[in-house]
Amino acid sequence: MSCHVLYATSMSMKPRFGNGKSQTRRPRPFSHTFPYDYGVKHFPGDGDRSISKRRRICPSAVSLELPLLPFNMNEVLVPSESKTLHLYEARYLALLEESLLRKKLFVHFVLDPIAISNSRGEASFAARYGCLVLIENIEQLDVGALVSIRGIGRVKIIKFLQADPYLKGEVRPQQDMVLDSTTNITSKVLQVKEALHSLNKLEIKLKAPKGAPLQTSCLNSLTWAENELSLECDKDFVPSSAERVSFAAFQPVSGSTQSELLKLQEEKLKAMKLKDTVQRIDNSLELIKESTSTVAAKLAIQSLEMQ
Repeated sequence: MSCHVLYATSMSMKPRFGNGKSQTRRPRPFSHTFPYDYGVKHFPGDGDRSISKRRRICPSAVSLELPLLPFNMNEVLVPSESKTLHLYEARYLALLEESLLRKKLFVHFVLDPIAISNSRGEASFAARYGCLVLIENIEQLDVGALVSIRGIGRVKIIKFLQADPYLKGEVRPQQDMVLDSTTNITSKVLQVKEALHSLNKLEIKLKAPKGAPLQTSCLNSLTWAENELSLECDKDFVPSSAERVSFAAFQPVSGSTQSELLKLQEEKLKAMKLKDTVQRIDNSLELIKESTSTVAAKLAIQSLEMQ
């Protein structure tokens, strides 16, 4: 399958583009070339059988030219998720300025190491898991700025337009298949909402640092997903309410261990690949069930420790 590939050969971020095939063995770590070390810091199916008719959305011809911000494979951002970035290098402050001129929008994506035919043995990367993001808040610092962003919807990078001083490209929206019958999906959306509210009630009972917000990441994402969105871009870039809600559960719960975070990362990658809202909701419900059991167990341990 054809994909855009970045051949990262220097700190100047001057990529060449080509096609490549995925491989299991990954090239040498590339953190020296990408976000964490050059100016960006991050703080932390088949579907439902009861639906008899379904059709896929025709590929949208609508596109936007936007700044692109690359991250490592373990930093995929899903729609409805919020994240805070510390931008401090000149090129990323310039990216921020242009994003503000473009209705506070840019694209968060990950660079996936791949194997290609390359006699010089240079590392190469495929651009995957693009997510249109909205800048929600900016806090100026002595060095750079803290930027709060929110994932809006999935996008596909179809063309790279610029490499310096930061990446810029043309993107198109990607949404789930359209379901002719909405009865089942409406029921499942309600199940997700109820399950997330129950999980939130458990989470806020866990010990938390003084001053920590009582609203958890999952409930924060759900609250955003339920609201009507008003963005200054084509409506094709805005997923349906059901699709937005289907992503809300893919957030870390309080006190997650490293292994739990790694499993969540795998689930987020699956969620980004799926084109079926019902299947993603089913996966969400399973994830919420597991998270609820985990939090309940931690509460039991906390209760014993307090005796």
